[in-house]
Amino acid sequence: MSPRLAFAVETAVAAGRATLPYFQTGAGFEVKADASPVTAADRAAERVVRERLEAAYPGEAILGEEEGTTGEGPTRWVVDPIDGTKSFVAGVPLYATLLSFEEEGRPLVACAYFPALGELLAAERGLGATWNGRLCRVSAEKPLSQAVVCHAGLKSLEAEGRLAGLTELARQVMATRTWSDAYGHALVATGRVDAMVDPVLAPWDISAMSLIVEEAGGLTTDFGGQPGAFSEALSCAPWIQPTLLQAFARG
Repeated sequence: MSPRLAFAVETAVAAGRATLPYFQTGAGFEVKADASPVTAADRAAERVVRERLEAAYPGEAILGEEEGTTGEGPTRWVVDPIDGTKSFVAGVPLYATLLSFEEEGRPLVACAYFPALGELLAAERGLGATWNGRLCRVSAEKPLSQAVVCHAGLKSLEAEGRLAGLTELARQVMATRTWSDAYGHALVATGRVDAMVDPVLAPWDISAMSLIVEEAGGLTTDFGGQPGAFSEALSCAPWIQPTLLQAFARG
């Protein structure tokens, strides 16, 4: 594990743990301009990340969901203090603290910590991905009728014109489930589900998870199959990608 990945892991864990005193306490939230919720826990966790980064890597650029961009240059840290704030607000433990380090927009190290579950995923480009310290892999090929597909929710799929594609998939697979946000991508990376359909994304939502999925042997692309920077994502085991692309090509 490189020093940067070790630092990212330690920092994500520290920030994630800072959310726990707020979790399942009935604490309120505010609604941001994009209609998404934000809590005191989001802000506290991002502060932990930024203070640790400023001490260990002074002057390096940071992109965070709550405090925006500071610094500039070809590299940057990307932080989502609570990915899955709606789950957090509801008292559901499927939320994560995400942290990655990018060069020219390409993530090189990444981690995802699920503080209420005690799960930690980490990855470094070219060196594989781990789940609680053990190497993890996406699912092996199976009959499509045995596949499980996660998605981010019917409301967002309908708003983005993707609901017909999900309906097409649902006819073919064993089950669709809304284990959404970073947790859906984490389930793909650990082989527990076969695909995650995510129709609306910001950079901090997908930077860490895309590298983790890819280093676990999976694919993360837009709905047309293109990798790179995108505002939507299909994460999956390679064997199911043609089915996903065909479904969403029809809607």
